[in-house]
Amino acid sequence: QELIQNAEDAGASEVKFMYDETEYGRESVWSDDMGQYQGSALYAFNNAVFTTEDWNGIQEIARSRKREDPLKVGRFGIGFNSVYHITDVPSIYSGDQIGILDPHQTLFGRHESGQCWNLKEDVKEISEHADQFAPYVGIFGSSENTIKEGTFPGTLFRFPLRVKPSQLSSNIYNKEKVLELFESFKADADTVLLFLKSVQKVSLHVRESDGTERMLFRVTAIENQELKLERPNSLKTLGLAIDRYNNGVPSNSVVCATYQVNIVAEDETAKETQKTSWLVCNSVGGRGMCSELDCLADDLKFIPTIGIAMPLLVMDEDEGAAQGFSGRAFCFLPLPPGEESMTGLSVHISGFFGLTDNRRSIKWREVDQWRDPAALWNELLIAKVVPRTYSMLLLESIKRVQTAKDQDFPLSAEGVYRAWPDLRQIRDRWKPILEPLFKDLLQQAVILSIDQCWLKVDTVVFTELDNTIEHTETVISYLQSSGMQVAKVPANVAMALNSYFPDPKAVKKVTPALVRQVLRKSRHKGAAQEKLHLLEFILSDDSYSELIGLELLPLQNGTFVAFSSSIADKDAVYIFSDDCPRYD
Repeated sequence: QELIQNAEDAGASEVKFMYDETEYGRESVWSDDMGQYQGSALYAFNNAVFTTEDWNGIQEIARSRKREDPLKVGRFGIGFNSVYHITDVPSIYSGDQIGILDPHQTLFGRHESGQCWNLKEDVKEISEHADQFAPYVGIFGSSENTIKEGTFPGTLFRFPLRVKPSQLSSNIYNKEKVLELFESFKADADTVLLFLKSVQKVSLHVRESDGTERMLFRVTAIENQELKLERPNSLKTLGLAIDRYNNGVPSNSVVCATYQVNIVAEDETAKETQKTSWLVCNSVGGRGMCSELDCLADDLKFIPTIGIAMPLLVMDEDEGAAQGFSGRAFCFLPLPPGEESMTGLSVHISGFFGLTDNRRSIKWREVDQWRDPAALWNELLIAKVVPRTYSMLLLESIKRVQTAKDQDFPLSAEGVYRAWPDLRQIRDRWKPILEPLFKDLLQQAVILSIDQCWLKVDTVVFTELDNTIEHTETVISYLQSSGMQVAKVPANVAMALNSYFPDPKAVKKVTPALVRQVLRKSRHKGAAQEKLHLLEFILSDDSYSELIGLELLPLQNGTFVAFSSSIADKDAVYIFSDDCPRYD
């Protein structure tokens, strides 16, 4: 992931990894000690060329030059240093240069931490040490010509695997461990590209000792063909908002941009393909929206950006929908799986979060670090920017459900409702989003009636009736025929309404009392069986005195008369039986 971050920072659109078992020659290498690094290695390629700043920055082992550029997701000094878990001598081939890093300072002379060759100027040295540069030929588009002409159109990292403990690390790496790394990447593959703006494709390869090369896995982010300009336009909008924020242009609102993305993961080993579709909403908080957030942004060199993604569709190659979804926290790339990264939400949330030193989790204010500025920043970002972004994502999903034709937008109303926070599941750290989110959301037309109209909460009657009970359909149909909009929502939505709608009394529900009230205004004119169903329902709360005046009392001749408190003037006799017992 750190190498993908570096590629993202460089503006690359593609990243490739290869485990290579080739044993290269050891005769014409820079020094005898270099021969031990001519064996098995992990390669990482991206299609962006190193800049002068990159060449200078990568030599800084202790700190990162990206710290001053808040738009670089690999801004944490620990980024590239992660490669020292697997190698002692990383090297880089990009454009017209090849560089080898030697943190031990033993390969190129005392106090020399590396060596760099200019392919156009150091032709003699390179030709004299052909074996030394052989590992950079024939890998991901590199060739003898790109070496000779100094025109490699990308960046190729080579990490010889550590075969014995060193001062840097005691980690010994082999093929099995590299393939384990590949497998761990595949587990997150459907989300790795979700919030990246540049990198759109990552693939994993193996080259055997006999030279046989094969691709193991590939994941690609594909834009919706009918909305090709949607993502570029969204990113352009966000870029302008970031510029305004950095330039101090005041704005009291959150700028949001939404787009749909499809991610295809192809596992060549298992011969499986999985497609996931997402609706992603990215946002930038406005300067002036929260003065404390602005001050921290300036001090920390952070930007109040948030991205939220809701799953639209998860399909395997047999077109079977995958079940189950657990929202996780991202800092552009997914944080390591586990309790720390779980949010309890039904969406993924990425943010410009301050992370712990090991970059494995979001910083939170604890007793021993209550004044930690990065932890405070995270809390403000969650409370101030996430709610508006979340609300806009849900509203945009509703808009697309309304206007979609056939499979243009693979999401139903049930899918929209699933993306609402579930008050029973959300983790405590993320609960501050709830009140501002629902304050905004519940003012909008976010409830789908049975008639398939999206309406505001106070214009709808909610039913919790059991659809398996015979009278339910009659009750709902009668209310609809009387001009009422009826809706049935899942438990997470109902709980949100009960907890956060400003006026709980305005949330109307289908009850016997409501039906009796409607019957007094609009007499039922349907079939006798329907009347009996209505009578059964309005009797279910045992409020018999409320039946007076309702024309639902069945007679032997099949007609119905109104319930009355006195029968003295009625030509009728009421007889009770076991099936129709008497109620006093």
